[in-house]
Amino acid sequence: MGTELLAPLDLAFWHLESDAHPMHLGALAVFSPGPGPVPGPQALLELLGTRAAAIPRLRMRVRDVLLPVGGAAWSADKDFDVHRHVKQVQLPEAAAGDEDAFMAGATRLAGELMEQPLRRGLPPWQMYVIGGAPDGPFAVLVKLHHALADGMRAVAIGAGIFDEIASVAGRGRPGAPAGRARPVPPRSWMPGPRQVAGLALGRIEDLGRAFGVGASLVRASRLDLRGAPALSASSSGTRRLATADLDLASVQRIRRAAGGTSNDVLLAVVAGALRRWMLERGEPLPGADPRALVPVSRRRPGGTAATGNRLSAYLLGLPVSEPDPWERLRAVRGAMDRNKSAGPLRGAGAVAVLADQLPSLAHRFGAPLAGNAARMLFDVLVTSVPLPRSALSLGGCPLRALYPMAPLARGQSLAVALTTYGSTVQIGLVADGKALPDLERLGRCAEDEVAALLALLPAP
Repeated sequence: MGTELLAPLDLAFWHLESDAHPMHLGALAVFSPGPGPVPGPQALLELLGTRAAAIPRLRMRVRDVLLPVGGAAWSADKDFDVHRHVKQVQLPEAAAGDEDAFMAGATRLAGELMEQPLRRGLPPWQMYVIGGAPDGPFAVLVKLHHALADGMRAVAIGAGIFDEIASVAGRGRPGAPAGRARPVPPRSWMPGPRQVAGLALGRIEDLGRAFGVGASLVRASRLDLRGAPALSASSSGTRRLATADLDLASVQRIRRAAGGTSNDVLLAVVAGALRRWMLERGEPLPGADPRALVPVSRRRPGGTAATGNRLSAYLLGLPVSEPDPWERLRAVRGAMDRNKSAGPLRGAGAVAVLADQLPSLAHRFGAPLAGNAARMLFDVLVTSVPLPRSALSLGGCPLRALYPMAPLARGQSLAVALTTYGSTVQIGLVADGKALPDLERLGRCAEDEVAALLALLPAP
């Protein structure tokens, strides 16, 4: 099997990682008992392992290469053993007595597991079956290194474990032996003569774009020198998770009244939740509104399913200083409209585009500096992750909820990830465990913010 060089942005995520700042994405999928008997823990483990082993990308590991200097490549793990990656954890009986207790126990345990960096030298992913009471709900925690995939690509990879996708791909039978992975075509990094002219022109355009983004990045970073960034903290290396559920119909009703997009509404909900949470904690509101980094996919609809990360981002001031929920929404919508007019390839938020233009050696030695600079650019990550619209299940048990989880940047204490499944918007909150021990309260504040926006609408 050939090798495939890590793209520059993938390499950046690989080298940004440290023990206190693991760079993996996550998702906590919660399943309800199906119409038939719930598969036992061992049966679930075997089913999950069979399906994961049949996904070619999950058999690839990262290794250093001689050229380009400082680079790395994906290569097949010749000693791949899925049992190193798929494990089963049983909650204590007291934490599995009912659904609320199960969710609290599963979320706490998932936080502890998210603290642990993925083992290098192996394919960078892990899955855990979190069991509860017999014939009760269970959960699956998925961890994928950010070098392996961005949010959209992670969904495409992780979807292979579900009954509906696995059966189409021919890996739906529990206990079936894991087939050999199909060879992954190597990325061409030695162009032929006909490509040289086109690559040279493209490189000039890339360098011009990188210069513009870099200048915007410097300007934006200087703004934060006036005061300490909001939501910053010295990292303790611990992780705490919390979840929240918003009614999708309510979000859509607010969106129809306000205009804009559902994502505008959700960003405003995050801003309002932060304001409520800070006031409830007795904290003074920050002198300057915190800034969110809002990732934007650079994948084109209907385009090829490119591996690795294809990201840019917008910067957005979250108007926590504005007391009126409706005015907060208007401010968010206006700022996002301006971001979209400029496009995802311009401005300081396009730092990922800049990273995609840097040579491998710069990522290897510049990662610590880049990690420390993140807190000067933004205060909180707020990302939306798309899910398939169809109903999903595992072992005949329907998926009830899926809470996405984003990694924490160095020096920051909170990341927010949102997704929509069925009739619910599900929010996954990841925080430094010591900096924000009351994370569950922030989830409740998000639900309160939706209720406040609805209260301002005329009766239907």
